[in-house]
Amino acid sequence: MRRLAIPLALMLTLNALVSPAQAADKVTRTAECQGDWLPGTPTAEDVMKGEISLVGLPAYKLGKKIDWDASPYRNRSWEFVFQSLRWMGTLVVEYENTGEQRYLDRATEITKDWVAANKYGARGTPSYVWTDHPVSLRTQPLLCLSRHVNASWLKESLNTHAKLLSNPKLYKKGHNHGIDQDIALMGIGCRYGRKDWSDLASSRLTGTVKLDVDSQGALMEQAPRYAVYVYGRLQVAMTNMKACDRKVPGEISKRAEAMKAFVAHSTMPNGYMVPIGDGSAETEPKMETGTPKQEVETYRAGYVFGRTAWGKPESAYYSIRFGPGMKFHGHEDHLGVTYYAQGRDILVDAGFHSYEKSSYRYWTLSPEAHNVPTVVGSRFQPRTASKLVKTDYGDDRQAFKLTDKAYGVSRTRSVLVNHGDDLMAVLDSASGGKKVRNIWRFAPTLKVVSNSGGKVVLGDGKFKVTLLQFSSCKQVGGQKVERGGEVGWVSPTYLSKQATNVVVSPAATSLLTVIVPGTDSPKVSCSGGKVTVDGVSFSAGLL
Repeated sequence: MRRLAIPLALMLTLNALVSPAQAADKVTRTAECQGDWLPGTPTAEDVMKGEISLVGLPAYKLGKKIDWDASPYRNRSWEFVFQSLRWMGTLVVEYENTGEQRYLDRATEITKDWVAANKYGARGTPSYVWTDHPVSLRTQPLLCLSRHVNASWLKESLNTHAKLLSNPKLYKKGHNHGIDQDIALMGIGCRYGRKDWSDLASSRLTGTVKLDVDSQGALMEQAPRYAVYVYGRLQVAMTNMKACDRKVPGEISKRAEAMKAFVAHSTMPNGYMVPIGDGSAETEPKMETGTPKQEVETYRAGYVFGRTAWGKPESAYYSIRFGPGMKFHGHEDHLGVTYYAQGRDILVDAGFHSYEKSSYRYWTLSPEAHNVPTVVGSRFQPRTASKLVKTDYGDDRQAFKLTDKAYGVSRTRSVLVNHGDDLMAVLDSASGGKKVRNIWRFAPTLKVVSNSGGKVVLGDGKFKVTLLQFSSCKQVGGQKVERGGEVGWVSPTYLSKQATNVVVSPAATSLLTVIVPGTDSPKVSCSGGKVTVDGVSFSAGLL
């Protein structure tokens, strides 16, 4: 026994002298594991400690034995990300980077337990576990693990995933979920030499991209922030195609490249994307877009984006919505505007709260959550398309005219934006002598200073902004300012809800609204069909 003890002690000593870097060098880094598919949280050490923080919610204690039915926050997004197992994937990546076996052992243990507890179609398995997005996102960590664990249960699980991914009844064509499904199916097909799966993924992807991204590079999902996600996923898809010895279809690469300008135009001068549709006000693109040649761009998908100049935080910026009826990540925001000027938000949408099935979530989708005109006494008809019917581009001024029949009669809005001497003017009317009313949601930092005689002043310290309203060149009063209550809310970040000031106009056959940032006392006149604001003149009809 003594003779065996010396070599054993020596062996243990030599093992202790192997550095983490040397151990990592013995592990092959794989394309499936390396990349930017992992979320920012949790870290590998968090997972090893048994705590995971998902979708910005507080850390949840997993424990050693994981409860796969867990839903501690009753949050759909949390459940989907939990079941995606990407947090498990952090362990395999850490194994590749450090060579420490404990990470791979725990990843294997977690995944084997998940496979046993979540059989497809088995009684007790939650249905959402096997819906399209968890399935496609889960494929990446499973493929990553398969590069280091050769086990029949893992291969069988990936086979089940592939069958679901290839099922045409479950495919989300023309949507970012479809792109993720194609990436996942391509990955499994290439990993196991299943050309039929790889062929299907490649052919479907081209069709989906052509529906999801138009020839101008605009995302058709009606929330610009998703363009960043889709652009990133297309980079992954094209990289994986090349790694699988496949030619990238020209239509995919061309439309992906065009998306960069769309993201640039939908990014405000403060560096954050304009929060239209299911888009948070805290979204930074964090991708190289380049600088487009034009300051103003109109997209057939239903957007106008304009600014004074590129590269200047104080530049004015505006967005206008029109186009196809609401779908996917869109809101009922047609004819709506947002406005940013002099380095700050002026007019904002209610924003994106969450995907939870709550009354507040559904309210954020409604017209009342956006800066739009409503037709008094008429019922709103959801998912109605709108048209941009006239434009007038100038270097220092742009004007647009839009219309739809979302209330059963023609609803028309004209928008004029003047640069240099910043102002926005909006004219609303409806056919058949119907009266209109409009809603103006101001940034939460702006508080009411005064409200009388058709003039509402809001301010934040020394900064002031003035709203004036006219009907047939006569100033009209009776504006109601609501903070909180039914409409005075905004959700600038995920799961947040805060009160803000919303100006609700009186009803009139036509309403001309003028927004003047930077002052509480603009000199305004309206006569002879012409409006003059601090020396800046324009037609009372705008366009």
